[in-house]
Amino acid sequence: MTRPPLLPIEDCLADLIAALGRTGRAVLQAPPGAGKTTRVPLAMLEAGLVTGRILMLEPRRLAARAAAERMAQTLGELVGQTVGYRVRGDAKTSAATRIEVVTEGILTRMIQDNPDLPGIGALIFDEFHERSLNADLGLALAWEVRGALRDDLIILVMSATLDAEPVAALLDAAPIITSQGRAYPVETRWLDRPPPKEMRFEFAMRDLILRALSDGPGGVLAFLPGEGEIRRVTAALEGQTDPSVQIHQLFGAMPLSAQRAALAPMVEGRKLVLATSIAETSLTIEGIQIVVDGGRARRSRFDPSSGMARLVTEPVSRAEADQRRGRAGRVTAGLCYRNWTKGQEGALPAFAPAEIEATDLASFALDLARWGTTDGAGMAFLTPPPLAQIAEARNLLTQLEALGPDGHITKHGRDLAKIPVHPRLAHMIRKGGRGAAELAALMSERDPLRGRSSDMTLRLRALRDPKGAGADMGAIARIRQEVKRLTPHQAGPALGPAAQAALAYPDRIGLRRAGDAPRYVLSGGKGAIFDLGDPLAGHRLIVATDLDGDPREARIRLALPLTEAQMRAVFADQISWQNICTWSRRERKVLARRHEKLGALILSDQRWDDAPAEMVTTALIEGIRDLGLEALNWSKTAIRLRARLAFSELVDVTDAALLATLPDWLSPYLGNTRNAGDLKQVDLTAALTGWLGWDQMKRLDELAPATWQSPMGRQLAIAYEPSGPEVELRLQEVFGTTTHPRVGPDRLPLKMILLSPASRTVQVTTDLPGFWSGSYADVRKDMRARYPRHPWPEDPSVAEPTTRIKPRD
Repeated sequence: MTRPPLLPIEDCLADLIAALGRTGRAVLQAPPGAGKTTRVPLAMLEAGLVTGRILMLEPRRLAARAAAERMAQTLGELVGQTVGYRVRGDAKTSAATRIEVVTEGILTRMIQDNPDLPGIGALIFDEFHERSLNADLGLALAWEVRGALRDDLIILVMSATLDAEPVAALLDAAPIITSQGRAYPVETRWLDRPPPKEMRFEFAMRDLILRALSDGPGGVLAFLPGEGEIRRVTAALEGQTDPSVQIHQLFGAMPLSAQRAALAPMVEGRKLVLATSIAETSLTIEGIQIVVDGGRARRSRFDPSSGMARLVTEPVSRAEADQRRGRAGRVTAGLCYRNWTKGQEGALPAFAPAEIEATDLASFALDLARWGTTDGAGMAFLTPPPLAQIAEARNLLTQLEALGPDGHITKHGRDLAKIPVHPRLAHMIRKGGRGAAELAALMSERDPLRGRSSDMTLRLRALRDPKGAGADMGAIARIRQEVKRLTPHQAGPALGPAAQAALAYPDRIGLRRAGDAPRYVLSGGKGAIFDLGDPLAGHRLIVATDLDGDPREARIRLALPLTEAQMRAVFADQISWQNICTWSRRERKVLARRHEKLGALILSDQRWDDAPAEMVTTALIEGIRDLGLEALNWSKTAIRLRARLAFSELVDVTDAALLATLPDWLSPYLGNTRNAGDLKQVDLTAALTGWLGWDQMKRLDELAPATWQSPMGRQLAIAYEPSGPEVELRLQEVFGTTTHPRVGPDRLPLKMILLSPASRTVQVTTDLPGFWSGSYADVRKDMRARYPRHPWPEDPSVAEPTTRIKPRD
């Protein structure tokens, strides 16, 4: 075996081998450029530590191939001998292979198919700091396998920037081995000030790249968030660089030959590589001495409320920025230019969010169900899966018949789990018949028409005649390769493309709303809209296969027109008539309708004339709660009765309590009422009295009598105000009263509002005898002058009550 060149990782290999030999598990923390990816598996092989194969997991296909090729080159062999790789759609291994580099999802399928992992002696989780969903799941499954079936299985987690302590704790206090330092120092240079707000990102990056090219020698690696930005920056640099500078692009969807060209050393001239985050880890790009970091990363974000994932562009984390910076120090001292100021760096998050927190968990939930658990509780997850996302994923899997009513995986679900595509597409392949593989491949790969038109049928035509459609030939080649891989899984009767797409997206069948704008309601309950003028916007029914994920109203990027016959053929068992009796807030009335529905779609709407009275009443009650109690007919009598009840505390008559108990006290008195206008005819006094019953009303009369009898025998209504009970009457009507009136069992004084002959308040008192002996004299003096024909005796306590006036002389 040829001795590999010395790398920084060499200083800790002896400790690592010893820890693995002693405990069978470890966490290796090594900075970017240390050489852990290509050196550690070979060191484990050299030490004779492993019986069987070493399986090393990489997050990306390019990294897996590159790592295998570099290790094979170190051994002076071809890939597929001692070192091989296996990625989706490509594999190079043999019976002699001892180190196999695979993408992370492959391990999950291996464990599900053969939990004891025959022939595997060690698992290496490389670049675990990226926290991909497959890596998290793979580690959790592997740890259970080690505990239950394979105590001899060696597990090594390697990371450049992740905090090692939590991972070590997860693996039962695994030893932590740390490699010190990079091979070469890297100087970091920040912007003096942020780029002007009006400056487009690609032009800011163009200027920073040109500065980096002029400031120092060597190749330049520029990090950009996606393929679109790479193409725009490439266009912005056209004619701006020295002729000796060769520009290469590097992103996941490129042909393998173009990816290898970006990685290969330059024969002459200078290299400029514009790359996505694919170049952050596990790759050595020959000749790179300068890194230009755009400061942005593209991530998938899942919104449980909409059931949709969308790509968002966010600032990089400090860990990602450090990882990118390390690319400049692999072959010599380097430079790193950052497209932000030093002051802005403190606002960056420490780490990128784990994928398990932010992405669609449908495939993950299916793998958990196949493993025999619903939510992964008790498994070794560094970040537990969010329960809301798991619930959303399980709902989808139930729709796709992958889970049964009892929540357990079905036979169909097990079939779906074996197809390496999203469960939606796997369901379509197993149920959609011939042609489903083509549509699934188109949906899972990059758009060959690059966003031209929203009609998926144009992509199907392009697959058969790419030149005539002006399609991306590289994308077409990848799609055709995927079709070959998926075609053996096809089953079911042959359906048209729209019906097949509906199988994959039962929650995204769209029914056009009324109006001029091309708005649709989706069967899952969300809204979606076409761009104005879109050729598909005139169709009544569509299947949306690609949405931008906006939670309010998603923009439809790709779709297929669907006929009603196709929809009914596929979902006949899910279309049903429902009787709906509900309150319409817009029309302010009860609507009783019969709806033919598929999910949230109303396919047919008819009047329901014989809706049961109790259903109408229930809907009206909800309407009253929506409108508030003020919508009811609160007559003076009803208001006084409610005030008496509040004073007596016999029952709770606050707004909240009355709204909550509407079915109890109001329902029997609503009759044929159906709208807000009719509510004004409802007798609330009768409703409240009937609710209380005879015994309660009798008790109410004791606690809060409705009237007080004046000395002249008149029954005066008592008003129960927050300040207490009160009555209004003329002052002369209480002449001769020497004891102040009181009400209720607590004998509360009745507030007397005494009026002038003109019915204006002249005195308010709760002590009538005190008034007679006190301030009455002043009132008498004023009143005699104003109302001389009315009696104003000097001693009202002995005068006769009256409402009459003196006769004229």
